[in-house]
Amino acid sequence: MIHIAKPYITDAEKKAVLEVLDSGMLAQGSRTTELEQQFAEVCGTKYAVATSSGTTALHLAMLAHGIGPDDEVITTSFTFIASVNSIFYVGASPVFVDIEPETFNINPEKIEAAITPKTKAILPVHLYGHPCELDEIMKIAENHGLVVIEDAAQAVGAKYKGKPVGGFGTGVFSLYATKNVMSGEGGMVTTDDDDIAEGVRMLRNHGMKRRYYHEMLGYNFRTSDLHAAIGLAQIMRLGSMTQARKKNAAYLNKHIQGVITPTTKPYVEHVWHQYTVRVEQGADRDAGVKQINDQGVGTGIFYPVPAHKQTYIQKRLGDIHLPITEQLAKEVFSLPVHPLLTSDDLEKIVSAVNALERI
Repeated sequence: MIHIAKPYITDAEKKAVLEVLDSGMLAQGSRTTELEQQFAEVCGTKYAVATSSGTTALHLAMLAHGIGPDDEVITTSFTFIASVNSIFYVGASPVFVDIEPETFNINPEKIEAAITPKTKAILPVHLYGHPCELDEIMKIAENHGLVVIEDAAQAVGAKYKGKPVGGFGTGVFSLYATKNVMSGEGGMVTTDDDDIAEGVRMLRNHGMKRRYYHEMLGYNFRTSDLHAAIGLAQIMRLGSMTQARKKNAAYLNKHIQGVITPTTKPYVEHVWHQYTVRVEQGADRDAGVKQINDQGVGTGIFYPVPAHKQTYIQKRLGDIHLPITEQLAKEVFSLPVHPLLTSDDLEKIVSAVNALERI
């Protein structure tokens, strides 16, 4: 079976972990600081602050910006649930707008109509590694005095008009095991703002600036040097791993037939966390996925149930209709695009997709 994702682990990661184990300093320390510095350099930001997961990074970014009860955050429903949960964690409410069918990202043309006196922030998600329309989003935010928190969990290294994502608003990244840069588990907040960086540092560590002096209610959302060591080995190979993903995606785009292949806007750098295709409207996506799986090719559906259709969110917010989101949730599925694919793997993926019987 060709797996949909496969962590790219080399001797460098193993050596780095063993060095930390041998050092006896396992908790957050010098390796974490070094990873933060490398991550900030990749994103072109003044600061990067490591956390225990992408979800905790989102949570702390919300808190550091003072988002809380009675506030509203405009975002997309077509995302992993952590994007939305982070809004609920701080007592705020998500306001969903529909997406662009070509990129699966939040449609900036829908944002302004969703702004109310309670709106505090916009949370765009760079889904699958394709950047959102950041010029338009940042302009709307500036005009209305809103915070922008970029959910770049799947988009490390992606660029919008030459500038790395995570450097427009406050950036949030995931270092989960299947991400383009991974540490097993972890997250990162990027910012140029001194106060936001300091706030996230304190919030992740029980509200402390110095040991045992607690200045605010904080959390234990630290990472460890074991995780950071893996992340450091990974980020050193980000360029080559991204190029491999791009090459694989280009091959799939060129050779796949019978499904709708992804669109990339000409002024962005897509990093292909997922290679996501669509079946034609009305086709049986699940039957097609089964046929491909039966040929030994793994797939993923990201995401079969949009956030606004999740039971607990419907109970909170009531019935919401987002026609493009709901349509695409029935049509999308992802194919392997990770750097460890061989030429034989790519041929097998194309063959399995192009052999689809009528669905």
